Amino acid sequence: MTPPPVVRVRDLTKQYGRTTVLHGVSFDLEPGETLGLLGPNGAGKSTTVEILEGHRDRSGGEASVLGADPRDAGRDWRARLGIVLQTSAEQGTSTVREQVAHVAALYPRPRDVDEVVAAVGLEAQAGTRVRALSGGQRRRVDVALGIVGRPELLFLDEPTTGFDPEARRAFWQLIRSLSDDGTSILLTTHYLDEAAHLSDRVAVITEGRVVAEGRPDEIGSVEARTPRVRWSDDRGRHDERTADPGGLVARLHGAGSELRDLEVVRPSLEDVYLELVAGAAS
Repeated sequence: MTPPPVVRVRDLTKQYGRTTVLHGVSFDLEPGETLGLLGPNGAGKSTTVEILEGHRDRSGGEASVLGADPRDAGRDWRARLGIVLQTSAEQGTSTVREQVAHVAALYPRPRDVDEVVAAVGLEAQAGTRVRALSGGQRRRVDVALGIVGRPELLFLDEPTTGFDPEARRAFWQLIRSLSDDGTSILLTTHYLDEAAHLSDRVAVITEGRVVAEGRPDEIGSVEARTPRVRWSDDRGRHDERTADPGGLVARLHGAGSELRDLEVVRPSLEDVYLELVAGAAS
């Protein structure tokens, strides 16, 4: 039998007084899958994630996380989750290793503390007090605390904020290894290249509604996902959308024209995302 979704959301709504923040949000997260939850600031991503984590109550609809309703799930359920919040908490005077070891002791089957510290790139800072770290290094501590408990489901809320490019790439490798081990991951990020690299599927939320869901290479309109061929010749500059860019380039060369500045531009996830957001706002 097909296992049930790790996260199942149906017609989720949230109101604050007369203001509706979520308008019937629905999506699934399958076992071992990484789902990127994308959207502009104020779209409803954080509210959705907080409801699924059990930190905020919903106004309507259904939510199931690891087979339980997050509004009344207990401590054993929480031990199966890993959460990396968008902002760091104050860490006191503990060293990096002490902080990770303290959190590891709260879980029944934690990962090796030193392996986790090394995995987030803080091996050299293991004996440094957390309050003495840079902002980016503190962010890595947050990630270490989120994964040390060996969670079945990992919530990552803007996890690489403050990371330099090299650290982001290393983090991506870590997340892919967690996914390969069977960890289900719900990721929110403003880095569209990050979502494209890490997500098996993405769901785009804007103004409290899911406006697209699917693999990163299949969401959006056909036109938005169609490559463009751009070139210059004696007649001027040309820009043409085509589902067969290779064929068009071959025909152009075969016509004997002298082509300049020839390029094939394949739409990125960011291109498609921006069109979806703009279309929802219009």
